[in-house]
Amino acid sequence: MTLQLETVTKSFGSTTVLRDVSLEIPTGSRLALVGASGSGKTTLLRLMAGFEQPDAGRIVLDGRTLAGDGPAVPAHLRGIGYVPQDGALFPHLTVARNIAFGLGRARRARRRVAELMELASLDPALADRLPHELSGGQQQRVALARTLAIEPSIVLLDEPFSALDTGLRAQTRQAVIDVLERSGVTAVLVTHDQNEALLFGDVLGIVAGGTVAQVGAPAEVFDVPADLDIARFLGDVVVVPAHRVDDAQAWTPLGLLPVRHCFGDGGAATGMLRPDQIRVTPGAGSAVIASVRHRGAHADVCVQVAVGDGSTLELTTRVPARDALDYRPGTPAAVAVSGGVVLYAAPAESHAVR
Repeated sequence: MTLQLETVTKSFGSTTVLRDVSLEIPTGSRLALVGASGSGKTTLLRLMAGFEQPDAGRIVLDGRTLAGDGPAVPAHLRGIGYVPQDGALFPHLTVARNIAFGLGRARRARRRVAELMELASLDPALADRLPHELSGGQQQRVALARTLAIEPSIVLLDEPFSALDTGLRAQTRQAVIDVLERSGVTAVLVTHDQNEALLFGDVLGIVAGGTVAQVGAPAEVFDVPADLDIARFLGDVVVVPAHRVDDAQAWTPLGLLPVRHCFGDGGAATGMLRPDQIRVTPGAGSAVIASVRHRGAHADVCVQVAVGDGSTLELTTRVPARDALDYRPGTPAAVAVSGGVVLYAAPAESHAVR
């Protein structure tokens, strides 16, 4: 079922948290909503679930108005499942009874519970354990299985991995993605973790300033962010002064580069590159290696490039840690760029690496 939000606005007291948000979530998709703390992403999820009601606008599920025209449909009648941050399992109930909780008495069959445990990749031996006897990742999969038991049209996940350590977080996230793929249910994840958002969904939404600032395929949003704030939020960027020559090319201190996308109106612009587009070759060239910072598996190499007006441009790229010894501060280097540049309206806030 397709869920639609139409110009939804929500305020708490005098503070407007969401303003004129419009969003469509197609059937079977996995949408990751990512934003900084206070951006409104959790409020957005709670509006979908029915825990909060919009002050203006409509929420529609497959043609059925859930909120906005007349009395709102209560949360328990929306057919929407919700997995909270901590899983919220009943501590006194076994895994099997937690999963069966949302089922009517006639359906409280061990066969159905077994099907859901298999779907969630939970060992049948865990059925009679209590939640405190499970790992954090197992608890989250039990919470998801319990949510899927009611056969919801949409599953909402409110930062379900945030309490897990790094290794378990990645493992549990992939397990949940696998479950959602096998079930075919539409899913919406809210997170503040950019990498998690990029990995989770086939659709990515950026929540900023009380609105959904950009929606698209994760690779598309990462490669062509709608503005520099989004670009910086999703990962490291190299910001360079640029001048658009024509629709296909732009001049930068790093040479004439192809234009991947232009959000400006021509002429002077700010160019955005990702660090992995920059290749630094030590030993010869007009640039100078300024510093090398080791970060485990890779090292950040900071390079100073001379700009035509006599100033210098600092940029950073990453190299494998095993190659870092080849990059010595104070030595010359050549800089090359692969791929194109994204252009935004000038002036730039800064021409340093962010």
